[in-house]
Amino acid sequence: LEPTIRRFLIYFILLRLKFMKYILTIILAAVLVGCSESDEQKAERMLAQIDSLYEKGQYKEVLDSIVSLRTTYPSAINIRKKALRIWQNASLKIAQKDVAQTDVLLQETLRMIESETDLRKANMLRMRRDSLQARYEAMCGVVKMIHMRQKEL
Repeated sequence: LEPTIRRFLIYFILLRLKFMKYILTIILAAVLVGCSESDEQKAERMLAQIDSLYEKGQYKEVLDSIVSLRTTYPSAINIRKKALRIWQNASLKIAQKDVAQTDVLLQETLRMIESETDLRKANMLRMRRDSLQARYEAMCGVVKMIHMRQKEL
């Protein structure tokens, strides 16, 4: 073969090898991306962990995990919608527990006011009663608001 033809063939073969190398790299990248777990699947796994926490009654951890889910997987819309329902339920449980605890403290304070003979201590207890009453009413409002939001979904 002539040297120019030989050079042309060598150049053509090398060019074809480079082209094949790029094609193989693209195919390999596509396979790796196709085999990796999607954000939706990862978010679904995280939601299952959140459900488990909710069932155990760990409501603060549930809320923290949902915040993390929203931050980590912002594009997993369907999972975030499911998490919103869990968020509302966990928030409701926390608020209801707070209402119950505040009510117990309020009832104790009312009993203490009735039996207190020292005017200064009785006034301090009345201030505590007023504070607990305001907290109780505020938390009842939170519970009502959560119920309204749940009806909207």
